[in-house]
Amino acid sequence: MDLELRHLRVLCGIADAGSVSQAATNLGMSQPALTRLLQRLERRVGGELFSRGTAGVVPTSRGQEFVRRARIVLLEFDELSADAPAPSGPRALRMGTSHLAYVDTLAGRLDAVLAGWDVSLRIEASSVVLVQALTHNQLDAAAIGMSADQEIPLPPQLAQRTVAAGLPAAIGLAADHPLAASDEVELADLAEEAWISPPGPEDGSLASLRAAARRAGFTPRIKFECHGGGGRQLIASGRAVQLVEPTTCSADGMVVRRLAGEPIHLSLVLVWRRDRVTRAQSEFLYQATSTAYATHAEAAAQLWWQRRP
Repeated sequence: MDLELRHLRVLCGIADAGSVSQAATNLGMSQPALTRLLQRLERRVGGELFSRGTAGVVPTSRGQEFVRRARIVLLEFDELSADAPAPSGPRALRMGTSHLAYVDTLAGRLDAVLAGWDVSLRIEASSVVLVQALTHNQLDAAAIGMSADQEIPLPPQLAQRTVAAGLPAAIGLAADHPLAASDEVELADLAEEAWISPPGPEDGSLASLRAAARRAGFTPRIKFECHGGGGRQLIASGRAVQLVEPTTCSADGMVVRRLAGEPIHLSLVLVWRRDRVTRAQSEFLYQATSTAYATHAEAAAQLWWQRRP
């Protein structure tokens, strides 16, 4: 059995995930298939690469050295592949973004900095879905939101750069809600509310909400799931409240208020495939994303001040 680049990616994926089952999910493989491949690789190198336990897997001393050298090979290959001359004619870029309010501004900036490119934009409420799409080569780059205390692990073929960090999550509630008259809301005062679940799996923003609520002395009652961003009507009617991105504007019966003490923080991160996006192109994407977010944030802040009672 000859070693191939895909085998190196598999081993690095297992080391990053710390679990064969999680690595299989990240790599788009079944767990039995990944287990069999790992066993063949261990026979090929003449010894165990990972120690198995109830808590997952950890690299052996042989595995640590193998993974270290594999990362060097993969990084060099990905950079060589990304920096290779592009074919003539229009170039394509598959961009993704979380369901953030600045998406229209982002689309405009992408068209400006990548003039002549065929740019498509995929909007997903779940950052985990975007990372999986990048991992499976369905996207080339994505601007994703992460909770500061619940970062999403990225496989080695993905690079990242933080666009904005320490963004305090806000709360969306009905314009006629008793708490809407205040500039900021205590999280504990929302203990009896019905909540719209943040998008993504249990270990994402939902985990951050539950942890912050636990510190405030309650367990949030998750009643609705509106991962496509369709929760505004529920909020405006007073049926639910929801964590929102801090530059979200009040509109259509819904107001956005700061959470006192900033109990939950978010980050906006640009992630891209090393084998699809060159270093120069990643700089263009970073400038487009950061400028778009800053422009939208400034406009949202001005609108917020204009609407203050």
